[in-house]
Amino acid sequence: MLQIKSFEFNPFQENTYVLYDDSNECVIIDPGCFGKPEEETLTRFITDNQLTVKKLINTHCHIDHVLGNAFVKKQFKVKLYIHPLEEALLNAVKTYAPNYGFFQYQDSSPDEFIDETNTVEFGHQSLQVLFVPGHSPGHIALYNKQTRSLIGGDVLFYNSIGRTDLPGGDHDTLIKSIHQQFFILPDDVTVYCGHGPTTTIGYEKSTNPFCAIS
Repeated sequence: MLQIKSFEFNPFQENTYVLYDDSNECVIIDPGCFGKPEEETLTRFITDNQLTVKKLINTHCHIDHVLGNAFVKKQFKVKLYIHPLEEALLNAVKTYAPNYGFFQYQDSSPDEFIDETNTVEFGHQSLQVLFVPGHSPGHIALYNKQTRSLIGGDVLFYNSIGRTDLPGGDHDTLIKSIHQQFFILPDDVTVYCGHGPTTTIGYEKSTNPFCAIS
């Protein structure tokens, strides 16, 4: 059975996820850890649960979701997977990180690209890759059909949606992604958001002021 552990990291209060099962293999998604205490928190969980990290994945490459990329790659000796349309965003982080006070930011490069034609495999798990641009050009989400769990990044939040005023963002594209990729999933799918609490597809379809289906 898929297990999902979340951590709230960095001043942006970003949600980092570790997905694992009884094989003791795991993937790390959107490592926002920055600084030794947060890095140690993530490492301690991996070590205490005797997990082997198989992949590092970014749903998208805004600064708050990639701060820990270099650390995770080095610490656990894993490859970084992103959508090819996110590479420019990832490369840009080093130029503006100091503006947000992240003077010790360490740059990272993707090792492999993934898109909606791929699945992410680890342990006994298979994650479907969904292409959901709008918040960023190459944003992806990861869906586990067996447990009806969706790692949604910054696409859909509890009664909110991702912002679209950053470079590469587009409001109409984001709403289209939500309606055509997320809202076709079962209502009881749990959405693990990039910020804030979890929600469900059914709840957001009924109540979300930005994208609900009347």
